[in-house]
Amino acid sequence: MLKNIKPRLSFWQIFNMNVGFLGIQYSFGLQQSAINPIFLFLGATEEQLPILNLAGPITGLIVQPIIGAISDKTWSPRFGRRKPFFLIGAILGSICLFFFPLSPALWFAVGLLWILDVGNNMAMEPYRAFVGDKLPEKQFSVGYQMQSLFVGAGILLANASIFLFQDWFGGGEEVAGEVPKWLYYSFFIGAFLSIATILWSVFTTPEIPPTEEEMVEIEKHRALPFEERLFAPFREIWKAIVQMPKFLWKLAIVYLFQWYALFVYWQFITPLFRKTMGMDTSEAAAQAAKMSTTYNVTTALVALVLVPLALKFGNKKVYALSLLGSALALFAIPYITDSFYVLAPMVLFGIGWAAMMGIPYSMVSKIVPQDRRGVYMGILNMMIVIPMGIQTVSFGAIYKNILGGSPINAMLFAGVLFTLAFVFALRLKMPKEKQEANLQNT
Repeated sequence: MLKNIKPRLSFWQIFNMNVGFLGIQYSFGLQQSAINPIFLFLGATEEQLPILNLAGPITGLIVQPIIGAISDKTWSPRFGRRKPFFLIGAILGSICLFFFPLSPALWFAVGLLWILDVGNNMAMEPYRAFVGDKLPEKQFSVGYQMQSLFVGAGILLANASIFLFQDWFGGGEEVAGEVPKWLYYSFFIGAFLSIATILWSVFTTPEIPPTEEEMVEIEKHRALPFEERLFAPFREIWKAIVQMPKFLWKLAIVYLFQWYALFVYWQFITPLFRKTMGMDTSEAAAQAAKMSTTYNVTTALVALVLVPLALKFGNKKVYALSLLGSALALFAIPYITDSFYVLAPMVLFGIGWAAMMGIPYSMVSKIVPQDRRGVYMGILNMMIVIPMGIQTVSFGAIYKNILGGSPINAMLFAGVLFTLAFVFALRLKMPKEKQEANLQNT
């Protein structure tokens, strides 16, 4: 298939096209550090936390691949291919973030989380494909590590706002069934950033029109009867899975352990500090936010540094070692009871997070067909949310019956999973150039 010749973009052009990721990741930052404390404030128990987070994996599993497949077959001279989807997603996200801290009951907050995740996933997947659409292959690493930088920056801002507002406006006794007022401000900022940063990228970065051959396929799709167009994304997803390169199947095994472990960490870091440091929920949530701030500062600082390291030593080695560093960080955290020194392992975790958020996307973009990049980015996200889904339905019982209801054991368990992810990452092998070329022409 003929491809558009993509011009090499400047640093600031790549920067502008990724600004929207700041708002998306601010929202994800709140989900990592503030959503579970809100559930606890509204009366949830610790063992309920995994199942209450089911929205993330389910919406990611359904929304991202479908949106990816639809956006592959979409083009508007006025609105583009990917932009309409992440703009609609950002609007949904902004509305949910504004109302989330105002939740009057646990069921209301859980319902908002489902809608919020739909919006975030609708924005996320087209954004991954958007970068691949715009950049020549030699700039994939820079483009996706720039996204990694904004992942760190967005989550950093979210978590910094949490512990700063807790310090400035917190205090007093916790009231059962009520969300503290100091948490409101972080969500209101997120509601603004979600839409404002997406609009920045929409207005500064034009999309590349499809090739003539791609337009022929798009027009064929438009000419189909409504019933066929309705089910076309599902057929496209299934076809892409059947034809998926072996590399992606191996990456799926790495992701199984990696993302299961990450979900355990995010859910149980607040209960961990209640156990190891004797903090109340507000203090533990603020400490968890400091942890997240530390590792996301590291992510923002090292994201682009990983580009030359990956070029010199190879993506696989850098990625695998980052997973091992994350494992070591989680093994250390439960045994550090000082609220300052416990931040140190987050440097290793931040390097790992920077690699996880950039390197796999760069590798996958190089081996999947350009005209199916959207659906494959959606499938890559399925590899994220399936482990999360498994975790949400399985870990409550594991936590209670095997780990003795101990958040310390939960964190050590996550460290073991990261170690397994490291072992399987060492087995990743990129296809040879000839194989890549053949795949691109299928």
